[in-house]
Amino acid sequence: MIDKPRGPFRYGDRVQVTGPKGRMHTITLREGGELHTHHGVLAHAQLVGQPDGSVVENSAGHEYLALRPLLRDFVMSMPRGAAIVYPKDAAQIVVQADIFPGAVVVEAGVGSGALSLSLLRAVGPEGRLISFERRAEFAEVASANVETFFGELPPFWEVREGDLAEELPRAVEPGTVDRVVLDMLAPWEVLPAVADALTPGGVVICYVATATQLSRTAEFLRGLGAFTEPDANETMVRGWHVDGLAVRPDHRMVAHTGFLISARRLAPGAVPPEVKRRASKRSYTDEDLEIWTPGGVGDREITDKNLRKRIREAEKARDGARIAAASRAADGTDA
Repeated sequence: MIDKPRGPFRYGDRVQVTGPKGRMHTITLREGGELHTHHGVLAHAQLVGQPDGSVVENSAGHEYLALRPLLRDFVMSMPRGAAIVYPKDAAQIVVQADIFPGAVVVEAGVGSGALSLSLLRAVGPEGRLISFERRAEFAEVASANVETFFGELPPFWEVREGDLAEELPRAVEPGTVDRVVLDMLAPWEVLPAVADALTPGGVVICYVATATQLSRTAEFLRGLGAFTEPDANETMVRGWHVDGLAVRPDHRMVAHTGFLISARRLAPGAVPPEVKRRASKRSYTDEDLEIWTPGGVGDREITDKNLRKRIREAEKARDGARIAAASRAADGTDA
């Protein structure tokens, strides 16, 4: 089992330090390293050997709280090659899809690895996660981020480059996959392959950005006749300010990030009961859909230069994690 690092801070550890006014910095401890801010300098050496949750002073006497990042903290601060699945949505995916220890799970696409981290924790070493990604650069960033967080690449994780519709039949036997998680522009294009791979009763859950993508995915699921009636929802999280009797909602919140739509695989040959609905206009064309896809509304792609920078950042953090893991192995302490 891959455990979260414990014990005193070591060189190579990723540490979250919070200073004056609540400003948070995430750093990788390195020999001779320093955190420079407007409030002074904090040497990395001051943190090495300190327990998790320690408070240290920088050169100007300002206090900093040092903690190892939680999964949600790591995800929000890690290098990104592609947009991430936010922790609030990852949590819902794990619960709504019922990702359990020992499950065989397929994921597409892997993006920056944010969702992969939650899925790997959920399936555990008895399970298996197969992640598909079309772009090699994104797969590289995701692999580095996962290794940084766990301290090693989980042996029960496999990253495959290529199109899910083509590669999935080569990766798994029909009817052997428990759960499929799709985070992609056009999930309906791969649903026939997903239906073949899923075991009866298995779950497919799709993360889509726009209402039109949501509609098309739902109609395609219904049209296949291989799934139960799809269920769709979105999750919004609103923080609260709590200080004595001053209790109110925060002025800012993480509202819409995407929709989740899920359905379960029917047994071969089973015909789903007809669902009675009010008559509605369902006709649409590909031109109608293109207007509201991320490409149609001008969703910006990451540039090659920016992506190369993110890859370097992810590899730098991964190298630090390797140093910390080697140090723990040499001392015989828990990793």
